[in-house]
Amino acid sequence: MDLTIGPNQFFWQAEQQRAFYAALAESDATRVVLGEVVCSKRLPFWQAEIPQAVEALLAAGKEVALTSLGLITLKRERKLTADLMDMGLPIEINDLSALQKLPQDREFWVGPLVNVYNDSALRFLARRGATRVCLPPELPIEAVAALCRVGDELGVAVEVWGHGRLPLAISGRCYHARLHDRAKDNCQFVCGEDPDGREVETLDDQKFLVVNGVQTLSHSTATVAMQITALQEAGVSAIRLSPQIGAFDSLVSGYADRLSGKISGQDLVSKLEAFDPAMDLSDGFLTGAFGAEWSAEAS
Repeated sequence: MDLTIGPNQFFWQAEQQRAFYAALAESDATRVVLGEVVCSKRLPFWQAEIPQAVEALLAAGKEVALTSLGLITLKRERKLTADLMDMGLPIEINDLSALQKLPQDREFWVGPLVNVYNDSALRFLARRGATRVCLPPELPIEAVAALCRVGDELGVAVEVWGHGRLPLAISGRCYHARLHDRAKDNCQFVCGEDPDGREVETLDDQKFLVVNGVQTLSHSTATVAMQITALQEAGVSAIRLSPQIGAFDSLVSGYADRLSGKISGQDLVSKLEAFDPAMDLSDGFLTGAFGAEWSAEAS
């Protein structure tokens, strides 16, 4: 089992993106997926950093793929998706409509926004050319193990969501813009003011969700820190870490140490809590009754 770094879900400034991927090139990650997955309007602000990041990552021996958008709706977004095919790198699709732009003989990866919930979906994608699939984060460990067995049969590597706020939905509307009384087409990129998303509370002041432009995320940060052994036994190929603000390379090192057996699950949890003391952890989709449940707290 190794580490995949997923695409950054948030809107960061170009210099932040540059520093982030430069640090990742020196990290323990095996592969990196980059590009814009949430909102195509953000891409022009940092797309000039992508070639430099790709070059540094490849030079460091990382596998690199480019992501499609999670929701492709506009003509320019369809063209953007088609242009990805000419970049000479593996493509990770996060919207099945991207398959329309993908040549029949082209291999590709599948991101966690595609609903691969059963073996029929996995077999269809494998026939179409998928070689790597990151499962949606809502699946319990029993379903993960079943899909890993199918993936092993088909020669498809199966990943699971390993760390980060869970991607729950992408909408045609922008909550960030509406919150600031702006139209979506005149959002003024206000989502950039919340580089890890904006927290949402219920009417009873309970922490509930996080919004990120057109995207809805979990409030808690999902982690497989306490489930590594179970995932290894299930046959999972890689765990996926989702970027967040801070010394992310140290977080990657913590997960790498856990995979290699240098530290325990509880040791990794302690590192995560030190990384961000305000971070609420969860792993309930894998093992609990509900997604926000946290096994370490229960034990």
